[in-house]
Amino acid sequence: MKHGKKYRESLKKYDSAQIYELMKAIDLVKEIKYAKFDETVEVHVNLKLSKSQSVRDTVVLPHQFRGEKKVLVFCKEDRVKEALDAGAAYAGADEYIEKVKGGWVDFDIAVATPDMMKDVGRLGMVLGRKGLMPNPKTGTVTNDIAFAINELKKGRVEFRADKTGVIHLAVGKASMDSEKIVENINTFLSEMMRKKPTDAKADFVQSVSVSSTMGPGVWVSYKAGE
Repeated sequence: MKHGKKYRESLKKYDSAQIYELMKAIDLVKEIKYAKFDETVEVHVNLKLSKSQSVRDTVVLPHQFRGEKKVLVFCKEDRVKEALDAGAAYAGADEYIEKVKGGWVDFDIAVATPDMMKDVGRLGMVLGRKGLMPNPKTGTVTNDIAFAINELKKGRVEFRADKTGVIHLAVGKASMDSEKIVENINTFLSEMMRKKPTDAKADFVQSVSVSSTMGPGVWVSYKAGE
């Protein structure tokens, strides 16, 4: 893969083969970034997983860095007011199911009560493709609408290992204090270790790196339990 001149120049500012302590790594990411916009800081964790193993969960990061999220709640008419009062941007049943069928996706997250999933499940061609399908594993299929919306608005995010065993997660903005980004990463790593498969090997975490949206990765020293 060929990289641009600015990317290659940024590689000269640090030792790309060295493994750094997390705080130093974040400081380096902010130092070597070169894009003019406020880049997102991401963490990348390479896990050793067998074909039968997976890692997937949600975590509420302590420091938010994204704007207000629009939440759509699929629920019966008698719970619409409850959802709206809790902070949902939209709430309802048939009206929104038909809108989504037509391709409408003017929302960031979809939540559904369990009694709606029979109908919501038919929206897989639209919601599944966009990664918006409610799922019990991520707390977006629930009867506790208010709690779910509150958690989502506080910054709850989903993380999952891809087919190659790598988790990619946005954890902050380059303009944030390094301490806040480090706290977000440590919170995520703690949650990730809680989801470690019971039969995973001791070397479950193969490597951890951090980067900005456009910049190169910086290797991070990490051991479970630190």
